[in-house]
Amino acid sequence: MKNNIYNKAGRLFLVGTLVAGFVGCSSFLEEEDPSNLTPESFYTIPDHAEAALASVYAETRFIGGGGGIFSSAWQLLEAPTGTSTTETAQNSDLNNLYGLIYDGRTQHVISWWNGLYRIIAQANLVIEKVPAITPMDAAQKTKVLGEARFLRAWAYFYAVRLWGDIPLIVLPQTASSENFQPSPASQEEVYALILEDLKAAEAAGLPWMDVSGRASLAATKSMLAKVYMTMAGFPLSKGASHYQLAADKAKEVIDYANGNPMSINLFPAYGALHDEKNDNRLEHIFMIQYNVIVEGNPMNNMFPNFKPVTFQGPSGTGSTVPTEDFYNSYEPGDLRAVNQVGFFYTTYFTNGSGAAFDLGAPYIFKHFNRLALGTKDQPGNKANNLNVPLIRFAEVLLTYAEAQNEVGGPNALAVESLKRIRDRAGLTTMSMGAFNTETFRDAVLKERWHELCYEQITWFDMLRLRKVYNESTNGFDQFVGHINPSSNQALQAMHYLMPYPLPEMQNNPNLMPQNPGY
Repeated sequence: MKNNIYNKAGRLFLVGTLVAGFVGCSSFLEEEDPSNLTPESFYTIPDHAEAALASVYAETRFIGGGGGIFSSAWQLLEAPTGTSTTETAQNSDLNNLYGLIYDGRTQHVISWWNGLYRIIAQANLVIEKVPAITPMDAAQKTKVLGEARFLRAWAYFYAVRLWGDIPLIVLPQTASSENFQPSPASQEEVYALILEDLKAAEAAGLPWMDVSGRASLAATKSMLAKVYMTMAGFPLSKGASHYQLAADKAKEVIDYANGNPMSINLFPAYGALHDEKNDNRLEHIFMIQYNVIVEGNPMNNMFPNFKPVTFQGPSGTGSTVPTEDFYNSYEPGDLRAVNQVGFFYTTYFTNGSGAAFDLGAPYIFKHFNRLALGTKDQPGNKANNLNVPLIRFAEVLLTYAEAQNEVGGPNALAVESLKRIRDRAGLTTMSMGAFNTETFRDAVLKERWHELCYEQITWFDMLRLRKVYNESTNGFDQFVGHINPSSNQALQAMHYLMPYPLPEMQNNPNLMPQNPGY
């Protein structure tokens, strides 16, 4: 089903071409070519609305490209965290990310900017044009618009966290648009739009979960919780009021899940997280959709460098691999650190399905698709259709636990939420009475680092907290001055924001000044 939201647009344009072939000669001389689609001629029937929405979803896959040789755009959010390192030296942009010396010319920075604003541009077209489509079922129209606003909010939420003040574009643009070269809007203005969009999506009649991969009510409420918790922290520092909003919204998802455990829940075992049969189900509240017919899973840069762990034999780039320090920071007995059980593997099978061999180091197993790549005595089918997780129920539980603790200390549900994460890991959890606000905060944040690693979440936790987990001390350092073990370089205040992409600044003289330090 997940292919449907990406294939409708192509089929629709094909239909337009076929229709043109049946127009008589006299009509052809008199009528406009139906296959010459423009924004004015395209948005006329409900199928156009669905196809246009599909194009917004399709743009989310930009994270899999735009990184140059042996790299991908998504590594922008992993390399600076210090939890990973690289086994390849061929990509200078990637090496600069690891070394904390990236700038506005770094390809990953450019790719994220371009990718996010493509999503925003496509969503703006849907939001502007779909309301005028007549006839169209009112519920369908509201749902399409709600999904488009969810996706626009999703893109702006990444952009504002990465760059701070950014251009706020809410209408389709052409070269003749009055505000074609917009100046940056304040973060407050951007967050106001994000909240407005998500609240509209929340009221759009979306189902609680959608196994086709489209935005759902659970995804919308979960993202609202993330947004509120981010606003509570740095740099907006809204504090208790927004921690309360985050806790309330996360609790709505938890309450629904507790009443509907077959719809939303934690998977019993970690292997289910990277089993493509579970895409868009249960723990996976929202994902980026992949299918090899269109584009396969983009996380292959986590494969070890030239070791035969897949059907492809000795291959892989090893351009994102865990640091030994982070791998060793898991508690003794934590199932997430057990070979091929949790998030890492230290042995695998030759060419994916042959004799076992030692990898010589831990590697990331979290996104490894056994069905496609192979497992013991079962050759891979070579079709890596695994989706990329963006919001898991595990994150919602930890969001509630953290936010609730900040406004009222650890209550029973907060401790239970933490305990569910640790229970699955095979770890014990102290009783509620044994925690205070400070010790519970540290416990929850450690779980965020260890549970949500390598899902492009950790960097944003570092920014909103202005803290970084220190594997050596098992505590937290201030962001500025923390030494990343992957590069032995210290984080600086300039790293609170990414640099504006240099090509964008050259194209838009109003995108000034550059973010501090770059």
